[in-house]
Amino acid sequence: MKPKLKILFTDFWPDFNHQENLFINLLKNHYDLELSDNPDIIFYSVYGFNFIKYRCPKIFYTAENVRPNFNECDFAITFDYNSYQGRNLRLPLYRWRGDLNNLCLKKDINAIAKQKTKFACMVVSNGACKERNQFFEMLNRYKKVDSGGKYLNNVGGPVKDKVEFIKEYKFVLAFENSSYPGYTTEKIVEPMLVNSLPIYWGNPVINRDFNPKSFVNIHDYNSFDDAIETIIQIDKDEELYRKYLSEPFFEGNIFPADMEFGYFQDKLVEIVNLILNQMPVSSKFFYMPAARFNKLRRKLLSRIYHRPHFRF
Repeated sequence: MKPKLKILFTDFWPDFNHQENLFINLLKNHYDLELSDNPDIIFYSVYGFNFIKYRCPKIFYTAENVRPNFNECDFAITFDYNSYQGRNLRLPLYRWRGDLNNLCLKKDINAIAKQKTKFACMVVSNGACKERNQFFEMLNRYKKVDSGGKYLNNVGGPVKDKVEFIKEYKFVLAFENSSYPGYTTEKIVEPMLVNSLPIYWGNPVINRDFNPKSFVNIHDYNSFDDAIETIIQIDKDEELYRKYLSEPFFEGNIFPADMEFGYFQDKLVEIVNLILNQMPVSSKFFYMPAARFNKLRRKLLSRIYHRPHFRF
């Protein structure tokens, strides 16, 4: 018999699926799970303040570039390499993709090169990243960069299927919304999954996650001009382009053990068991009864870390 575990998800992004998600899938083999308003443990994120109403163990998860506050949570699941003295598990957003082992499949370089009939593109709806905007304009001076998102759209309107759109391009701008060590989203793996070369900016130590020879890493250059020089060289030199294509996305073409779902399952079960059997920090230091919470909701907007804009 699996032990019963009542859980609640709160303050996640608008279309978050409470019934079917990565956390459910990682825990369901070890617990008899029940979604409950009287939870044993809650998972919360950065898009609201409902978490503060609950006096139970709390696990913080972020898909944004923000740091955890360990006065309000017992454990954190973030992008950060920092373990915060064993209280943080690194689970980057790109790992929510279920097909990343496909990145280790053998590549047919001739078939891939034949498919890449267009130069470069990006698919962006958030125009707040000035680095991405600047780089787009600079690269566009060399050749037209197709923009298929809502921002700077130049292809007749937003594309319906991003992956289907980008697979014909040699290069894909894969800029994060901001830069921080470890902050790596789906933006780099989406072009990898269709064997387009990512032009990446965001995580300055992205080489800890992926083989830097398999994409253009803006962080390797002194300036955008220098990076664009390399892109132009790759675009004009078919042999060099194929050399990039032939590189494995992971060092030695081995999928990292700490990115396997089995690893995350074992760690999450360990975390849940640990915090259920000790006095939760969040109960002692960051708890507010529902009645008081509702009266003070507006004041909570000055929360100690900045509330990010939705990316979704």
